[in-house]
Parts: sequence; C-alpha cells; structure tokens
Amino acid sequence: MSKIRIALIEDHDLTRVGIRTALLQREEMEVVGEAANAVEGLNMLKTVQPDIAIVDIGLPDKDGIELTRELKSSNSNNPDLGTKVLILTLRDNKEAVLAAFAAGADSYCMKDIGFDNLLEAVKVTYNGNAWIDPAIARIVLQQAQQSPKPELTKVEPENTPKNSAIEEDLDIIDPYTLTERELEVLQLIVEGCSNAVIAERLYITVGTVKTHVRNILNKLSADDRTQAAVRALRSGLVG
Repeated sequence: MSKIRIALIEDHDLTRVGIRTALLQREEMEVVGEAANAVEGLNMLKTVQPDIAIVDIGLPDKDGIELTRELKSSNSNNPDLGTKVLILTLRDNKEAVLAAFAAGADSYCMKDIGFDNLLEAVKVTYNGNAWIDPAIARIVLQQAQQSPKPELTKVEPENTPKNSAIEEDLDIIDPYTLTERELEVLQLIVEGCSNAVIAERLYITVGTVKTHVRNILNKLSADDRTQAAVRALRSGLVG
C-alpha cells in the first residue's frame, strides 16, 4: 500500500516536530518535506508534490491562506492531481475560516487538535473529503445556510417547539455536506449504536467517533443524536 506523502509548513520548530512525530507513528504516512516560511514552503511543495500539505496560517513572510491560493492556482490545470491543503491555525474567526476555504483549502484544523483527530483529518483529506474542526464547523454551517437555497432557510420564532411542522424545512439536506465517514457514523447512530460500538465497527478511536458526532450534529443543526437520526431518516441520508 502506498503511503500518504505529507509536507509540513510551520514556523514554530516545536510544533513542527510534534506534528512530524505524530504522523510518523502511522506506517501509512511519511513526511517528505518541511519548511518554516511560505516562500520556502511553496518551492518545496512544487518540488516534492506531496499528497497533503499541512500549512500554518500564520507564517512569518506570507500567511498560509495566500500560500494556499498560489499553490492551488499553480495546480489549476490538474486539480485532481494537486496537493491537498490542510490549514492548521489558532484562528477560529469567521473571516479567516471563510478566506481559507475560498483560497482552496481542503480542510481546516485548530492547533489544539488531538493527535488522533489530526491523523483522522489527514486521512479524510487524502480521501478527497473536507475535515472541518468542530470548533469552526458552526461557521461553515452558518455560511452554507446563508447561501441562496430558499428551501434550506428557516427563521424560527424564539419559543417555537423543536418538533413543530416548521422544522420540516431543515429536513431537505444535501448528502454532500457530510463526508463518507460521517455518513457511516450517522448510519450507526440511526441503528442505536453507542460511541464505543461505532468505534469498534469502524476501527477508529472513541475520541474520533465523538468528533464525527459533533460534526454531524453541527451540519444537521441537531441538538442531540436522536434529532440527528430523525432528520437523517426524513431526508433520506440513511436508510
């Protein structure tokens, strides 16, 4: 099995060493290049052409968003073959999040992410899906809800019960808002499986399951697992 080739662009040495150490714990991953600033990083990416670039948003010479934009622009002729970008940052403000995705970032993680979740994020990104940190998933969800899709827009009076007929508007859900793994977790939630059972069936950690569950609740605008299951069934996301 071919390894996931990863490059790191991070100006803090300790952070970079920590990420490298975490990645190298997995046999299916290898670190093929490192850089401490955007200029060196972009040159390195063009040379080694890794599968994934983990990019710090706060580089000293040029921010990671601009680096991402330049990299994606250079790969515009072959977007499917280009390096995928996983942004790593301390910023969870709306402007930074939306700017990163507008520049072409594939995934977005906070720097306090756990190692297990970082490894999961790399795998998800490598497989062509977006991994969005639970801490900022709400921002992306809100932006999606503001897009011009009237059937997805709902203004709910403050005291309207959650189970009222007005909730029906949210039951039209685009399946592509959920990653393949999240759909698998959602199916098991509908079947009534606990986090421990889901972890066992999907061969992932309970912590990773919890992250998927939080992402699912955010994306479905659900308050709990039961509400998420009802919406998933009503919308046809799962059977």
